Amino acid sequence: MNKSTVKTLILLHLMLMIYSLSGICSKMASKQTFLSIPFILYYGAIILLLGFYAIGWQQIIKRLPLTTAFSNKAVTVVWGLVWGVLFFHESITLGKIIGIILIISGIVIFASSDQEETNE
Repeated sequence: MNKSTVKTLILLHLMLMIYSLSGICSKMASKQTFLSIPFILYYGAIILLLGFYAIGWQQIIKRLPLTTAFSNKAVTVVWGLVWGVLFFHESITLGKIIGIILIISGIVIFASSDQEETNE
């Protein structure tokens, strides 16, 4: 794997982290009175985050195979767990840890098989 691909994968994961932040804003907006100032601010943040993500996503899929980019989107579940613990004081259970391990294993297996096909 060359430096350019590694850099692109890091950027992809940063973009997916940003994408997952929109879920926090959605959950926070759902706790507000409809069309109140906090509600509008949270939804404005969602639009901003998703707009930034959309532009970044287009740049990522120019540089990576689409299958690789989409398989890595599953990492947003990991970010969801991290944000749940940090922002909403949710607990980490054994089942969640096993799920995260399975997701990351799947991404690694898929990415490595995709890499093998590219090299052939």
